[in-house]
Amino acid sequence: MEEGEYESVLCVKPEVHVYRIPPRATNRGYRAAEWQLDQPSWSGRLRITAKGQVAFIKLEDRTSGELFAQAPVDQFPGTAVESVTDSSRYFVIRIEDGNGRRAFIGIGFGDRGDAFDFNVALQDHFKWVKQQCEFAKQAQNPDQGPKLDLGFKEGQTIKLNIAEGPPYPGRNPGLPRLPPPTSGETLPSPQGRLPARLNQVQAGSSSDLSVVPLFPHTISERSHVTWAKRKEDEALPGQPLFGA
Repeated sequence: MEEGEYESVLCVKPEVHVYRIPPRATNRGYRAAEWQLDQPSWSGRLRITAKGQVAFIKLEDRTSGELFAQAPVDQFPGTAVESVTDSSRYFVIRIEDGNGRRAFIGIGFGDRGDAFDFNVALQDHFKWVKQQCEFAKQAQNPDQGPKLDLGFKEGQTIKLNIAEGPPYPGRNPGLPRLPPPTSGETLPSPQGRLPARLNQVQAGSSSDLSVVPLFPHTISERSHVTWAKRKEDEALPGQPLFGA
């Protein structure tokens, strides 16, 4: 046990009874019925503490906390703590005085719940001790631990679900695609008049082309069109646009 280890409290029970027990004549186990259960030798408080891997069952005075006896437990179940064969509320523990002297005494609880908590506290502590030992062994020999096999087995397949994104930015994938234009059909234009001119050109009409060209290329052509349009507006009804 290292001196730097701290002591933790695992369980506290306010009332426990201590009994003198007769020597065990056979290996059949202890029986609480053979004790004088109505005349306990001592009654007080029980505490279970842990320091490192060792647990300590401490019997203390209820008022002053003075230590009456303690039983170091390095293994559970084991010879340091044994259950009796005829009851779940009584146990036999091995106490030590620190000078090498040992003795076996009986302890008992008036409530079964207290006896259950006493038993579970010792079980949980030594489960923790076992885990710590396994972790220490794995740290010393990391190659001996189980290896994770991430390879594919024979015949094993994998399925990927890839979501289909929009065909081009800005398009809502929930809207249907527009059909391609058929012959003689034009797409809508924001200017409005351009499709009408295109339809007339496709139909073979040349009347409008003589007045306003569809795509004027030079400044002179645009000025001629403007002058012709103004003369048409100024002409009186029944008079020709240009003099004979």
